[in-house]
Amino acid sequence: MNLLTVFKQGDAVLITVFLILIAMSVLTWTLIISRGLRIARTRRDNREAEAALWDANNWQSAQAQLAEHPAPVAALTRDGLAAMKHYREHASASLGQSCDLNEFLTRAIRRGLSRETGRLETGMTLLASIGSTAPFIGLFGTVWGIYHALVNIGAAGQVSIGAVSGPIGEALIATAAGLAAAIPAVLAYNAFIRMNRVIGQDLDHFAHDLHAQLLTEAGAIDGVR
Repeated sequence: MNLLTVFKQGDAVLITVFLILIAMSVLTWTLIISRGLRIARTRRDNREAEAALWDANNWQSAQAQLAEHPAPVAALTRDGLAAMKHYREHASASLGQSCDLNEFLTRAIRRGLSRETGRLETGMTLLASIGSTAPFIGLFGTVWGIYHALVNIGAAGQVSIGAVSGPIGEALIATAAGLAAAIPAVLAYNAFIRMNRVIGQDLDHFAHDLHAQLLTEAGAIDGVR
């Protein structure tokens, strides 16, 4: 069975189905490669940023080292320091009277944590959509291809096994193409969900440590302005 035969003999509907499945497969592998590299880079950057933070002599030094660092850990640290600075500058205003430092820091770090975990979910919806719809698109292509082949065979009056098996066999490729696009998408989705959960838990633990450290050493960041 030759896929090129489908494009030569198939009608517009069958060709469109195959083009959609090919596009889905390309998108799936593009996301798998890009997200795999991004997750590996994120985990490495987090380790580097966390080590730099806890090895710093003071908050000023930590802030300088993490100012442009791309790690989510660095972004959470910047959020926490910015929230601390903002609170201390407005402690005597209505802001400082509406909530205490603990609550203000919690809100700021929680927003940053939600932002960073949301970034980890980029592309996951597309993978889930491909994994759930590609088999049905392939099945539709198969049903349509078989229908189209039977109509042509009936019109030509050919009823031999050879005349039937060729066109129907070509139509069945649509189901295989749908599975070829869906299976990697489903496997990758499950793997990335697991990896994102691990990174999210690490960020959550770091956020708690950062929150406690900022509260404990609040006096040490007077110079962060």
